Amino acid sequence: MMTKRTDSPLVSVCIPAYNNADYIADTIQCILDQTLDDLELIICDDHSTDHTVEVIRSFDDPRIRLVINEKNLGMSGNWNNCLKQCHGKYFKLICADDMLAPTALEKEVNALENHPTALMAESDTFFIDMSGVVKGRYKRYPENGLVSGKKIAKSGLFFKNFFGAPLNNTFRTSVLQTVPGFDTDFTYILDYNFFVDVACLGDVYIIHEPLNYFRLRNDSNTGKVLTTEQEAYVNEHKMLLDKHREALKINAFQYQFSVMMRRLLNLGAGFFLKLFK
Repeated sequence: MMTKRTDSPLVSVCIPAYNNADYIADTIQCILDQTLDDLELIICDDHSTDHTVEVIRSFDDPRIRLVINEKNLGMSGNWNNCLKQCHGKYFKLICADDMLAPTALEKEVNALENHPTALMAESDTFFIDMSGVVKGRYKRYPENGLVSGKKIAKSGLFFKNFFGAPLNNTFRTSVLQTVPGFDTDFTYILDYNFFVDVACLGDVYIIHEPLNYFRLRNDSNTGKVLTTEQEAYVNEHKMLLDKHREALKINAFQYQFSVMMRRLLNLGAGFFLKLFK
C-alpha cells in the first residue's frame, strides 16, 4: 500500500456530481478503499436538487474536498471545473454512479510511473446494472502495455471506442497544459474527444484487467445517445473526424467508413442498453 500524503497528493480523483444521491455513496467509498491512498477526492456538485450534498457530507475523511458550484455549469462545465481543482501528479475522473476495483489506481499509476512516455493508463471494464450485477465486459485495444496513442485513436474510429468512459483512464496532470479540458463544442462525446486529444500527444499504457465498473443506465448521457439520440451521436462523430482528420491521416474513404461503422455500432449498443430498462 502506498502511503497517504494529503498535503501533496499523488492522485486527484474527481467526481462531477448532479442529483446522484442514490449511488454516489458507493462511488465515494470505492475510492476511499483504494490500495493507493495517496490521493485527494474532489467532488464538484452542480447544484443538485436532491440530497446528494448531504450524502457527500456524511463522509468524514480528510482526503475529500467538496466544491459546490455557484451556478449550474452543465456536464462539460462541471467536468472542467473538476479538472481545475486537481493538485495531484495524476488524475482520474469518475462519474457519480460508477465504481473502481480496489487496486485500480495503484495499478494504473504504477504503469505511468514506470513508463514516462505514457500519458494515460487504462484498464478493462465490467458493465453492471442498476443493482450492481455484472452484465458484461468491455476490453481496451487488443495489445498489452505501451501502445502509440495515435494508433489506438485511429483504429477506434473504425471499430469501437477503445478508450471507454472517463473512469477507465488515469492521466498525467501535465497533459492539461496542452489539452486544457473537455471541448465544450461537444455535448455527447466530449470525453471521447478528450481521450483522442491526449492520445495524439504520446503513448497509452493498456492493462487487460477489469479494474472498473460502468453502470448501465438508459437515462444517462451514454444511454440517451445510444437509444433516443443516435443521430446526434453520429453528427458529433463527424465533428470528431473533422477535428482529428489531419493528425490521424484519415482519407475520404476512411471518413465515410468510420461514419457507417458508428451508425452500426450505435444500433448494436442501443439494443444492448434496452435490455436493462
